Amino acid sequence: MTENQSTWINQLKNGNELAAFNLYNQYSKAMYNTLTRLTNNGEVAKDLMQESFVTAFQKIDGLDDPMAFGGWLKRIVVNKGLEYLRKSKIQFEDISEQMEVPMNVKEEHLIDDKTLHNAIKSLPDGCRTVLCLHLLEGLKHKEIAHQLNISESTSKTQFRHAKQLLKNKLQHHYEY
Repeated sequence: MTENQSTWINQLKNGNELAAFNLYNQYSKAMYNTLTRLTNNGEVAKDLMQESFVTAFQKIDGLDDPMAFGGWLKRIVVNKGLEYLRKSKIQFEDISEQMEVPMNVKEEHLIDDKTLHNAIKSLPDGCRTVLCLHLLEGLKHKEIAHQLNISESTSKTQFRHAKQLLKNKLQHHYEY
């Protein structure tokens, strides 16, 4: 949080539309990326992002600490994404707990962000959603289960399956 951001939040609380524009420009790309990972749909992500900013700006008076704006906004964004996913009734695959994918990968090999992003986007909806919520957004499996109306064990299983699928998808990028 910069001094400008704190000033913008205070100005926004006083109705300054330019402050809202500045905050939007500061945070929109990161919030869009979060929603794109959750929904796997750019158009839906744009709509949800707009709704999230409208909600945040309407409720800005409830934010006591301007330093907490980024985390507060992110929570609104994630909640909008989860609400969309609940309404979409994502299908969770029936996954056998016995799945194990052996892989000998040298740890020094790195995958570029675009390749990783594309691999995550190609995951089945349930796996991708749980992976993004747990790994990228930091939600606990218990919270994911509650938010998506699934069992905690389903969340954990989907997460393990997502990691295994990612390993398979990324394996050909490694040189042995």
